[in-house]
Amino acid sequence: MAKRLSIVIPAYNEAATIAEILKRIETVDLAEGVEKEIVVIDDCSKDQTSAIVEAYKVSSDIPIRCFVQPKNQGKGAAIRRGIQQAAGDYIIIQDADLEYDPAEYNLLLDPILAGKADVVYGSRFMGSRPHRVLFFWHSVGNRFLTLLSNMFTDLNLTDMETCYKLFKASIVKGIDLKENRFGFEPEVTAKIAKLKGIRIYEVGISYFGRTYQEGKKINWKDGFRAIYCILRYNLFK
Repeated sequence: MAKRLSIVIPAYNEAATIAEILKRIETVDLAEGVEKEIVVIDDCSKDQTSAIVEAYKVSSDIPIRCFVQPKNQGKGAAIRRGIQQAAGDYIIIQDADLEYDPAEYNLLLDPILAGKADVVYGSRFMGSRPHRVLFFWHSVGNRFLTLLSNMFTDLNLTDMETCYKLFKASIVKGIDLKENRFGFEPEVTAKIAKLKGIRIYEVGISYFGRTYQEGKKINWKDGFRAIYCILRYNLFK
């Protein structure tokens, strides 16, 4: 029986890009015959995000399910619901904003399919793949948060804040996640690092970041929340 990758897409007001990301995912051929399913969590968007998904899935060749949150709760809450709904053997998080390229799924799948990894992070700060040149202080902030996280987890990650995290479903479904917004990244990293015998890999990926004018949502307040989450989930149970 073929293995399946669940692609969880948290989306809030992404009508401009959601159809394109679905199209890009659909065109990807996964290694070793791994099948795909898409789970979209619309975080109570004010635009036509969910309507576009429903229209797209009518002609899609892969299973697509869309769930609408009863109220806007944040990216972390949407990811939690997506993980709960995912039916695949593996789960990857995919933003709807085109910053990350689904054509690189196989890069993350390879260590897991080879039996070497349980979790794979896609790093924007390693390898030679293309990166859009954008915000200096965002880059500094991401590296600082990764360093701080590593100090507590004793991991040597280069990009803790990356969206592309691929998990064996049995592992991530067994983690009690709490964060509703962008604190998901340091929280899940802290909790995974505490699992006995966990095998974490990292691979270089490309990154096509967008500006705030183009719809970027994370801000400085989320940076302070990330610091809080690093301390909370590493120092306390």
